[in-house]
Amino acid sequence: MAGDDRTMPLLGHLQELRGRLLKSLLAIAIAFVPTYLAASELFTFLSHPVLSATAEAPALVGLGPTEAFFTKLKVAFIAALFLASPALFYQLWQFVAPGLHQHEKRYVIPFIIFGPLFFFLGAGFCYRIVLPVAFAFFLEEYKTIGVQPTLRISEYLTFTARMLLAFGVTFELPVFAFFFTRVGLITHQILIQFFRYAVVLIFVLAAVLTPGPDVASQLLLAGPLLLLYAISIGVAYVFGKRVESGELKVES
Repeated sequence: MAGDDRTMPLLGHLQELRGRLLKSLLAIAIAFVPTYLAASELFTFLSHPVLSATAEAPALVGLGPTEAFFTKLKVAFIAALFLASPALFYQLWQFVAPGLHQHEKRYVIPFIIFGPLFFFLGAGFCYRIVLPVAFAFFLEEYKTIGVQPTLRISEYLTFTARMLLAFGVTFELPVFAFFFTRVGLITHQILIQFFRYAVVLIFVLAAVLTPGPDVASQLLLAGPLLLLYAISIGVAYVFGKRVESGELKVES
């Protein structure tokens, strides 16, 4: 399949998508091996935000004979997603690259570098800032009703994983704003005009991505998302101006 074929038929796109998905799964499978071997240490790392959130650490318990095993599998899979993220971003780029002009393809290196970087930044922000605040709030609620908190490890891991992945994905907003601006799909004016709708969409997205119906965790995601949207407007303004300047030089 030619890399520069910009009129690829639907069947060709589906075959290309299948190939990229298989390569992405292979990258995750390869990354899964070392992460499973380190699953116990990784779970200790992931349990730190809740165990250090309050003076009295809650008990983490398993309620079934297989829960520890499947928890380790889940931990290893989550870690494998992060470890394989550069390969995943590369496969995403390779899928969209045939539809780009030659001068637009030079953004492959910034995309592959900054895509995983912002993904890790989002997850790190969640781990260091959001999760401790969230767990401190939720665990204090137990005290108001006189109950000693005991958390099931599978439910705790599901909550933590969804929050980490949600923040990792949402921190990609400036990266995609840069890319879409450079290829001429959006401008900062479009982002400003869309802001009122973006606010609604952000809160809907926060409600979908965060586990549970509680407003606190939704606000913890929606707040940074609004800030990232504002940063994306700035990114589109700066790099949009550069695109316009470059076009003026070419025309002159």
